Amino acid sequence: MLRAVGVFVAFLGLCAQAQADCRQALALGLDVSGSVDLREYRMQLDGVVTALNDDGVVRALLSRPDAPISLLIFEWSGPEDQATLVPWTPVTSRGDIAAISAVLAATSRRDATPGTALGEAMSVGVAYLAQQPGCARHTLDLSGDGKSNLGPRPRDVKASVAASGVTVNGLVIGTEARRTGEGRMGEIAELSAYFRAEVIVGPDAFVETALGYEAYAEAMTRKLRRELDGELVSRLDLPGDARLVAADEDAVAPERQ
Repeated sequence: MLRAVGVFVAFLGLCAQAQADCRQALALGLDVSGSVDLREYRMQLDGVVTALNDDGVVRALLSRPDAPISLLIFEWSGPEDQATLVPWTPVTSRGDIAAISAVLAATSRRDATPGTALGEAMSVGVAYLAQQPGCARHTLDLSGDGKSNLGPRPRDVKASVAASGVTVNGLVIGTEARRTGEGRMGEIAELSAYFRAEVIVGPDAFVETALGYEAYAEAMTRKLRRELDGELVSRLDLPGDARLVAADEDAVAPERQ
């Protein structure tokens, strides 16, 4: 998969268009490794549905139907275990969002290998993004609740991903209530630092955090509002909405690269 990163750079150079067909290609990669149980899996998919239907996210997605955002959602776990849930879909209407939401709501967990191959997920995400050369921006959004333990190390993939021009953001998922207090906060701080150092790529790349899968929907909503083109639209609404967005971001401050 490392070779796919180099191919992506050349492919973009050959296929770049004067006028982009879309303003952003966004690939969402969801962690389905062995540390994610069935309940957490369901909360992750339902959290994406909740985030996609958030008013601010909908406004950002639909702000320019003439140059839409193209969305793909995939699962990752071991080095050779990735699966596409939603193929590349230009989001031009609420109907498109409803259709994507329906697919995720109807998705059942498949058998997946237990490993956590973050480096491979980065390479696979870049290969998916190579399928959208007409988009002005390319963003890979990786959720995860642990460090890589199989396949290429994220640090060994990072330079090639950076050269491709892809931005990689992270959504770190902390432990559930089985750990509390300083231990829980220390664990998520360590994992966030790992994602910041090893995974995220790009001048505006950032790490969002969720204190457990129960908080995943809120974290994904914050993340999509921030990384989507048109995100500023959600900040320039009525004062109440602006205060709400600011409060959300202050509640769990994401970490910049």
